[in-house]
Amino acid sequence: MVSPSPAALVDRYLQLCEDRELAAASAFLAPGARLNFPGGRTHPSLAAMAAAASGAYQWVRKRRDRYFEAAGDGADQVVISLGTLYGEDLAGEPFSGVRYADVFVLRDGLIVEQNVFNDLPEAGIVPVPTPQIAGSNEVPNP
Repeated sequence: MVSPSPAALVDRYLQLCEDRELAAASAFLAPGARLNFPGGRTHPSLAAMAAAASGAYQWVRKRRDRYFEAAGDGADQVVISLGTLYGEDLAGEPFSGVRYADVFVLRDGLIVEQNVFNDLPEAGIVPVPTPQIAGSNEVPNP
């Protein structure tokens, strides 16, 4: 059996996440995978990611426009997914055309890191995250 390309693997994972088939999507993650989201939030699991998103919007999906594949450190592979987000905010208002970029690091065919970047705060869909100083509860002065 031929293994899917790194981009095809990421695309399937993203589709499963959107469909909230989190158990199936989790099979694409390496043990200890890091799920890094805007505002410096790192989730230890897809269930934690979904729980955190529940207070941000009603639902969101991705129009996945392009993928880029590159070599990473050692045998790692990097996949970048670019596109736009659409969905409904907490008030039930539709939104679309919000840019996103997801950067994945794959090792041995599994996702070890997902880095999510998007313009949801700039579009007014979610609050602008308050920057935190690593290892502290202090908020830096603006």
